[in-house]
Amino acid sequence: MQDATIKKGHPPGLYLLFFTEMWERFSYYGMRGLLILYLTKAAVAGGLGIAESTGNLIYGYFTGFVYFTPIIGGWLAERYIGQRRSILIGGVLMALGQFSLFSTPDMTNMGAIMGIPMMTAVGLLLIIIGNGFFKPNISAIVGKLYEQGDHRRDAAFTIFYMGINLGAFAAPLVCGILAEDIFATKTVVDGITVVSQYGFRYGFLAAGIGMVIGQIAFNLLAPKYLGEVGVRPDGKVDKNNPVVKTPLTKEETDRMAVIFIITLFVVFFWAGFEQAGSSLSLYTDKYIDREVFGFLIPTAWFQSVNPLFIVAFAPLTANLWLYLSRRGKDLSIPVKMGLGMILLGLGFLFMVGAVMERGGNVEDETIKAGIYWLIATYFFHTIGELCLSPIGLSMVSRLSPLAYTSMLMGVWFLAPFVAQIAGGYIAAYVEILGPLQVFGLISGFVIAAGLLLVALAKKLLYMMHGRGA
Repeated sequence: MQDATIKKGHPPGLYLLFFTEMWERFSYYGMRGLLILYLTKAAVAGGLGIAESTGNLIYGYFTGFVYFTPIIGGWLAERYIGQRRSILIGGVLMALGQFSLFSTPDMTNMGAIMGIPMMTAVGLLLIIIGNGFFKPNISAIVGKLYEQGDHRRDAAFTIFYMGINLGAFAAPLVCGILAEDIFATKTVVDGITVVSQYGFRYGFLAAGIGMVIGQIAFNLLAPKYLGEVGVRPDGKVDKNNPVVKTPLTKEETDRMAVIFIITLFVVFFWAGFEQAGSSLSLYTDKYIDREVFGFLIPTAWFQSVNPLFIVAFAPLTANLWLYLSRRGKDLSIPVKMGLGMILLGLGFLFMVGAVMERGGNVEDETIKAGIYWLIATYFFHTIGELCLSPIGLSMVSRLSPLAYTSMLMGVWFLAPFVAQIAGGYIAAYVEILGPLQVFGLISGFVIAAGLLLVALAKKLLYMMHGRGA
């Protein structure tokens, strides 16, 4: 048998998972790119007319619970239904959720929940539940394609992460132009082009269709390219052939502790990073000069900048990790992730620059900041994300005991759960404290947390017992 440490290339199943995740992320990010605008734009403009502070909180709680349900979905997959079946259930539920959002304008007579039309609330709930089944299990299957000690694992998760971001790149472009251009009505006010009526529902429709495409491909091709991987639940007890459960070893519990510790740090990263869909999106809509050569760039399109940078720089990052590994100079997991947090904080300094260019916390929407501030912010956020997120997925897959991989993948997603809700409150405070103070505080706090994680790297590396580089 060929030694795992010298294998080259990747199993074909990785690319099927890449394709499936690409379409799932197309669905999610297409909807997410429109959500804050849909919640806060006036009803006469095609939105729900919810106050910005309330809309930010709704956005935060929705995106937060999207990352809470994976711990439940991971546990159900490992104990009862298997990862492949979980991906199917999750995909179907998320598609139904998108189609529910599409149907909202035609079904407003069905009532409302806290000011949200019934079908909108149902759609968001279905997406939350569906993501819980889908997200931890597709990531866990990626890890199962590689044996412990396989040097290709970090690179594989970076490739998989490119699939996530190809979908995330295309989604706001497609869904954004449908909602803010093709099915929208525009007017010119004081020489500035503005959208007077949005076609949000058609963006949600496109997101639902994308989810269906991914599910069809996965279920048709998985038997050929994945074989039996992920079919049976790893943690299920066979009554006919009972297996004596052995207690976790000291090394295993130490490694699990590292997952929990780093997850706590990562909360601060995601609380800042996910401002892209809330406070940064609203700031862009109001105060960034989006008109280029007479074309008003849809606000949702800026959600594509980060994934575009991911696709461009992920191969370079993956090759960098392999280059350092071959020379015995690879950075440890905590150092990579601490570096990612520091880069995120540096990115927010450019938003401070954008606010200062406009003269501080002025509310005059005719005074615009240059688009280059926003692009620079997204660039630093992207490089930081590449140092943290795919490395985190790889870390969970290598540190988890086999029977706990999906559940611990769910634990990893608890960081974005807490962060999204915290981020909703942070975004709400932009109106109270002002963007200058909020962006500056985020920058300082995340940089400090990153430096602390780097300082703890040696201790955490020891607790990983040989699986941390």
